Amino acid sequence: MNDHLVVAGDLAGIELDEYLARAFPLLGKRFLRRQVREGRVLVDGGSCVPSQRLRTDQVVSVDFDEDALDELPEPTAPEVALSVLHEDEHVLVVDKPADLMVEPDRWDPLRPNLIGALHALAGNLDEDGGRFRPRIVHRLDKDTSGAVLVAKTIEAERELARAFEEGRITKHYLALVEGEHPLADGEHEVIDRPLAPDGKRGGTMVVRADGKPSRTRLSVEQRFRGFTLLRCEPLTGRTHQLRVHLAWAGFPLVVDPTYGRRSSLALSEIKPGYRHKPGRAELPLIDRLTLHAVRVEFDSLAEPGRRVVVEAPVPRDLQRTLKQLAKVRPPRSARRP
Repeated sequence: MNDHLVVAGDLAGIELDEYLARAFPLLGKRFLRRQVREGRVLVDGGSCVPSQRLRTDQVVSVDFDEDALDELPEPTAPEVALSVLHEDEHVLVVDKPADLMVEPDRWDPLRPNLIGALHALAGNLDEDGGRFRPRIVHRLDKDTSGAVLVAKTIEAERELARAFEEGRITKHYLALVEGEHPLADGEHEVIDRPLAPDGKRGGTMVVRADGKPSRTRLSVEQRFRGFTLLRCEPLTGRTHQLRVHLAWAGFPLVVDPTYGRRSSLALSEIKPGYRHKPGRAELPLIDRLTLHAVRVEFDSLAEPGRRVVVEAPVPRDLQRTLKQLAKVRPPRSARRP
């Protein structure tokens, strides 16, 4: 197996063996480390060790032992139905469901994940009968749904990575937040606050003066009493950027146990006079992040000069929540006298 991988900016600093485990989710770490030690993995054309930390845009080249691959046990591919929103010879755009990890779980590599599902999907999509290796060029949180852009070749991966760096790819998210945002209809504002890792809580981010520049453009999509549906466009690509910026501005996601105050939203929390049905547990309207990657735009690699716009349909749980809010929490201007 021969392949060349380009290290994306959000993976800078990752150890080589961990990077390979993410890139090849169906291969075990022990096998991958052995391939590194046997000189079958190069970084920028040079020798390396499994613990080597990678930098942005480095090229990891692999030439795995085919005989050793044949001897590996055949893993069970994750059974995840993915909806393909766009496909050409260079890229895919898929609709990631909520509650699906992008990368394999460290402790349970056969747990359903987007990379594994894409590998399974790739074999079915290749019209020539061969397999291509899907390359995810940006990521979504596990509990965020929506459009994910995937490169089908290393050349496409490099071009899309360059387009992201140059701001030629735009992403739009729908974010249901707490509070009534004062931004006027048709207007937008930009949250311009640097973000850095939170030293007190591992894996989280915080607004801090010494952080990396981070900018998010906002506009109002729909209004409710006590809530707002915002359209958000990240102008930079920091970890948890939208969630942290929104919480910093005083409008956290309605459901966000890390940066907000809820792990789920129930109808009883928003409907005046709600009466619980005896003997039946109330199910939440939504129990994951109220964030959906609704749109991605990029320059076509198949047809130079054409702009590709792909939209991901709003999933049922978010549709249901918005429908109930419109019914029981209409905007103040729409209330009956």
